[in-house]
Amino acid sequence: MENQFFVDSEYLSPEALEKKHRLETDPSSRINHMEYLPDMEQIDSEICSKVMEQMHSYDYSRYTAKDVRTALQHETCSVEDFKALLSPAAEPFLEQMAQRARLETSRHFGNTVYLFTPLYIANYCDNYCVYCGFNCYNHIKRMKLDMEQIEHEMKVIADSGMEEILILTGESRAKSDVKYIGEACRLARRYFRLVGLEIYPVNTEEYRYLHECGADYVTVFQETYDTERYEQLHLMGHKRIWPYRFDAQERALRGGMRGVAFSALLGLSDFRKDALASALHVYYLQRKYPQAEMSLSCPRLRPIINNEKINPLDVHETQLCQILCAYRIFLPYVGITVSSRESAAFRNGIVKIAATKISAGVSTGIGDHESKYTGKEKEGAEGDEQFEISDGRSLQKMYEDIAGEGLQPVLNDYLYV
Repeated sequence: MENQFFVDSEYLSPEALEKKHRLETDPSSRINHMEYLPDMEQIDSEICSKVMEQMHSYDYSRYTAKDVRTALQHETCSVEDFKALLSPAAEPFLEQMAQRARLETSRHFGNTVYLFTPLYIANYCDNYCVYCGFNCYNHIKRMKLDMEQIEHEMKVIADSGMEEILILTGESRAKSDVKYIGEACRLARRYFRLVGLEIYPVNTEEYRYLHECGADYVTVFQETYDTERYEQLHLMGHKRIWPYRFDAQERALRGGMRGVAFSALLGLSDFRKDALASALHVYYLQRKYPQAEMSLSCPRLRPIINNEKINPLDVHETQLCQILCAYRIFLPYVGITVSSRESAAFRNGIVKIAATKISAGVSTGIGDHESKYTGKEKEGAEGDEQFEISDGRSLQKMYEDIAGEGLQPVLNDYLYV
């Protein structure tokens, strides 16, 4: 990957500009998105075939109000019941679904809501994903924090009282290799009780190394389970290889990670099928690795810098609420995270129904937590953000708002002995 890709699209060489145009217009110029690259570990797992078979056969138009009523009457929600709850036929039953979801959440999680904050330490990326603010052709400010800067950001966050952090990078091994991420995990362990990672997928032994460095769990967004749509949106880079990404959570569990998180980015493809596939990915893996902690996120597409190349398929708040309630009824023990992409009003409401975890004090830029948390002006350059957030409340404000709703905000529930 030429360094010009990370500076400014205006400085791309003629050869690079020609390649970009070719990738966008000529599918034959792209590598096969279903074939592993030489450095990618392949594992023998049956999970993918199970998920994809169910997704491809899912015809949500055939479900009726009777199917939805039957699903809500069952004490245990089957896969078939879940399909009915995701269907358009369930939309008039949203209040009943919310009541059932609230009951399941209270039964398994009490009235607690867990808080965490993300820390982006680099925004360099080798991938060309047309919808992402970090993609290698996008004209943004690129930045990678060194260990001193990372520690400073962590101190600022920890001083606010936060005890769980999610470390994120752009997907570039060249700029953010596994050793660099491991060193960040070692620093994080000094300041936080729980350390998560949202990075490019790696092999089992690399996940094992990162776990030894202090990482507790791994989040991987599949983006969309629609392989044809995935091929159209991911034009270059390791991320283009769909099956390697799909198996990332299982490799992480084999590498010793305590927990894994899953998500599709709703709006890239048929959101009902992506929601079904995301939940089934958890469902089947949970049965294979019953000791693991698993969680689901439910993000929607948000505006990004310098990108008007994708028109998201609309997913409105009512539909998002339906998905989250269906998730909770189908997977009562699984954590559900609602990101700062959503409004404060929506997040305040959904934590009383289905969600168990939300982010606070969020910044998706690089190196700007000090100005966000303390109000001090930041000296020196900052890296641009990945996408625009909607809910920018501080930890203190989030804590007060959750408590005001009669819920118990939780910063940590782990003790290391």
